[in-house]
Amino acid sequence: MPLFSVNSVITGLTAGWSAHAVLVRWFRRWLVMVLGWVLAVAAVQAQPASAKDGNESKGSMVTVAAASDLKFALEELVPLFEKASGHRVKLVLGSSGNLYAQIAQGAPFHVFMSADEGFVFRLADAGKTRDRGRLYALGRIGLMVPHGSPLQADGELKDLAAALKDGRLKRLAIANPEHAPYGMRAKEALQHAGLWADIQPRLVLGENISQAAQFATSGSAQGGIVAQSLALAPQVGRLGRFALIPANWHQPLTQRMVVLKDAPPAAQAWDVFLASNASLEIMRRYGFDVPRP
Repeated sequence: MPLFSVNSVITGLTAGWSAHAVLVRWFRRWLVMVLGWVLAVAAVQAQPASAKDGNESKGSMVTVAAASDLKFALEELVPLFEKASGHRVKLVLGSSGNLYAQIAQGAPFHVFMSADEGFVFRLADAGKTRDRGRLYALGRIGLMVPHGSPLQADGELKDLAAALKDGRLKRLAIANPEHAPYGMRAKEALQHAGLWADIQPRLVLGENISQAAQFATSGSAQGGIVAQSLALAPQVGRLGRFALIPANWHQPLTQRMVVLKDAPPAAQAWDVFLASNASLEIMRRYGFDVPRP
């Protein structure tokens, strides 16, 4: 169950707290982490006995905590892996920072696919992984504007700067830079363009990049800075126009995955599968720069 699906619960719990914005942000972040951990535990406990006992002859369950920019790519990859291996995959999607916090507190995940390799290294240093993982992709960000928006899909953000001055821009969606790598890279790009200070009051923050893309394309904002991998998915791409932001405007989105300690053999099989040529080709279709095998 993706973490962004718990936001309706969080919104209800924090309704009417607008006068205490700092407290709301802190409470929402804490709720996302706790609810995500509870959902992960429930998912594992709900597995049938054949998945829990590690009976590889019948196939086992691997629980993958993945950055939400991978949503559509993984929705293609999971069925291929399950058919080829006989194992099953339980996906938990969210911001890398929130998933990291859940793993650090003992959430029962088997594989962590982070959008920022720093979170993997921190888990490795804490002794929670088998090794230091491997680079599986480099991500990109861009400006996405929905059909009918007064903004232009301009990767150099010149029209965004003009819209900020002439009043066309009311809201711009990005992922929360406090715990979402794609949000931090959006912040860096806006800082590079000299827009960060003035645009902050107009920002709508998603708990992860998938939610930011929802805000950017649903009418909740005039646009947003989102992952290229989401914009290239037909389900999202048909909702608006997208333009890449220059890669040198921000730190690289160095995405690393790692198998966690005590994971079943199916977790290693998943890692091997994602390094295959067929898997890498799917990742490239979603705009990821991937290492050559």
